[in-house]
Amino acid sequence: MTILDIIEKKRDKKELTKEEIEFFVDGYTKGEITDYQAAALVMAIFIQGMTDEETTNLTIAMAHSGEILDLSKLNKIIVDKHSTGGVGDKVSLILLPLVASCGVAVAKMSGRGLGFTGGTVDKLESIPGYKTDIDINKFVENVEKIGISMISQTLNLAPADKKLYALRDSISCVESIPLIASSIMSKKIASGAQKIVLDVTVGSGAFMKNLHDAEKLAKEMISIGKLAGRETVCVLTNMDEPLGYSVGNSLEVKEAIEALNGNIQEDVKKVVLELGSYMLLLAGITNDLGKAKEMLNENLQNGKAYNKFLELVKMQGGDATYLADLENFEDSQYIEPIYSEKTGYIYSMDAKEIGKLACSLGAGRVRKEDKIDPSVGIVLLKKVGDYVTKDEVIAYLHVNNPEQLDSAKENIKKIIKIRKEKTEHLKTIIKIMK
Repeated sequence: MTILDIIEKKRDKKELTKEEIEFFVDGYTKGEITDYQAAALVMAIFIQGMTDEETTNLTIAMAHSGEILDLSKLNKIIVDKHSTGGVGDKVSLILLPLVASCGVAVAKMSGRGLGFTGGTVDKLESIPGYKTDIDINKFVENVEKIGISMISQTLNLAPADKKLYALRDSISCVESIPLIASSIMSKKIASGAQKIVLDVTVGSGAFMKNLHDAEKLAKEMISIGKLAGRETVCVLTNMDEPLGYSVGNSLEVKEAIEALNGNIQEDVKKVVLELGSYMLLLAGITNDLGKAKEMLNENLQNGKAYNKFLELVKMQGGDATYLADLENFEDSQYIEPIYSEKTGYIYSMDAKEIGKLACSLGAGRVRKEDKIDPSVGIVLLKKVGDYVTKDEVIAYLHVNNPEQLDSAKENIKKIIKIRKEKTEHLKTIIKIMK
């Protein structure tokens, strides 16, 4: 068996065996297979696709290319949550303390943002002192003590996926359903998840731009989950407009803190309760979806979710007193109101374009080494379907570079589109698949 045989086989649309896939993953991880050979195979996969069995075998091989986190000492069912990415997605900051307050063990490794999608780790690091890079023993110990820990992916988890993702990005092969599915699921399996709840975003600010592709991706991940012995539920959510109102790191943390105190935006609440209720079901906390939503809603209102978030911040070195007053968060140098230029209904707020604008202000990174400015971003005051009047404030730009102000103002006015005809609000939860 050689890598040339494997490339030729996939080029000719033949199914790869488990052994051939393992040979490729092992050889590429060790550097025995070159980037140009791996690129040829990835391109062949991108064009020819993979069967469910091939995708599962690729997932398992990538999961086992590095360390596998063993969380068995916690003696609890570990339910992991993952989002396929979006704009204004502060769900993990709210959802995970909330489900932990209901008795679900949360051992969460999160990523950083790249491009127009934000990362949970960057948001957590906007809280002074919060350590996302604690060692694995401390990580597990924190989950044992308070039921939750949220850190960056510090272990050598699924290194094959890390190499393959970088390669896919460099050869325009990111948007392949088998490759996206195996990338996500390999990391979930390597990080010790026994059951998995996935937020599969759909729309302009997501990888999957349409429902057909999102359903296909969800089916692929559910199939991998079954073959790998991990029960998986996919919640398809709308990402044609940003989630909630804030886009930017400390801005999203502030929105999350308000949400944990019961003041939660309606679209964020729908996503949090839907994902959270399935996490409670899979963890065995209750077997009734309605009851699960009641428990979650109650803990949002009674302070238990917020108190769990405070425990998490304290346990990982963060300044919990900082969270008591949102004025403690450093503002950007310029906070510029954006006024509506006409009266009517908002009919479009392209999530991707808003994410790109926030990224250009410093809220995101184009390259992995780019430095994040936690204070900048965009706060939207309206959603698609809302009525606005001429000269009403519809958003605020949070900017530190004065040279960016004029162009940013022009861009946001072009992105938020208004017309006279009444427009319906967007549906937040599109579909549940399991």
